[in-house]
Amino acid sequence: MDFVRVGSLAEIPEGEMRAFDLPSGRIAVAHVEARMFDDRAATVTCACHGSVFDVETGEPVEGPAQDPVAVHRARLVDGWVEVADQPIG
Repeated sequence: MDFVRVGSLAEIPEGEMRAFDLPSGRIAVAHVEARMFDDRAATVTCACHGSVFDVETGEPVEGPAQDPVAVHRARLVDGWVEVADQPIG
């Protein structure tokens, strides 16, 4: 699995998301509870339509969305956020 550096952790404040471009398309990186995406209780809300998604599975848990969103592995390396270039699963 290849990882792509998308930005620094300082660019993604706690409790917020930022969009970044990967070779495979645009993604949103969520910084939730001092973790990148792997807290099962963590969710994010889409500002466009109000759907709420589980940040680990991508499954919608509330709102009009019925289909899951793709989830990518993320890691922190020396203050830089790196995201897998392909989604999980």
